[in-house]
Amino acid sequence: MISAKQLSKSIDLQGAHFTILQPTDLEVATGSSCAVVGPSGSGKSTLLALLAGLDKATSGTVTLGNVDITALNEEALARFRRDHIGFIFQNFQLMPTLNAVENVALPLQLQGRNDAHQIARQWLAKTGLDHREQHLPAQLSGGEQQRVAVARAFASEPALLFADEPTGSLDGPNGEQILELMFDLNRDQNTTILLVTHDQRVADRCDRQVALVDGRLQ
Repeated sequence: MISAKQLSKSIDLQGAHFTILQPTDLEVATGSSCAVVGPSGSGKSTLLALLAGLDKATSGTVTLGNVDITALNEEALARFRRDHIGFIFQNFQLMPTLNAVENVALPLQLQGRNDAHQIARQWLAKTGLDHREQHLPAQLSGGEQQRVAVARAFASEPALLFADEPTGSLDGPNGEQILELMFDLNRDQNTTILLVTHDQRVADRCDRQVALVDGRLQ
């Protein structure tokens, strides 16, 4: 389960005060999927980052499962993310000095898995990249990098998956393949999914949609 209570984010910049996210309540049931939609600049990526524990809220709480992550220190929060959360970032966040299979295996290695590379190769094959597993990110197209990022997010079969434009750099067939893998994970592993998207086709695959406009959930 994902539960946010009165979650907000404000910043002070050059003497001015900006509210990026108004106090927000949101609940996503365990094993369900939710899409956050809305115009660019509405605060969608900020909301996702706060819910995933990647950014600090100005106020409010976030509970993932039965853990209030806003009460965790940085070390405990990092362990929780490592063990329970998968991420798909809009800018991929691949390690430039690691090849594709090493990028996918890295989170599994941090969990202490001895089969990290074997699982990484399996997920690269599922995303159609078994022939590119030795390539560095700079040697891959944007779409291929996104598929590596997806394989990395899925490899640990996380309880929670947060995705920012998960098909944004993919053409139709590749995007559809990734969607199938994502919702297979949702169904087979009871993974809870929260994603941000401009693609109505992606949003329509989710159990629920919420709109964020000017920092407010509609």
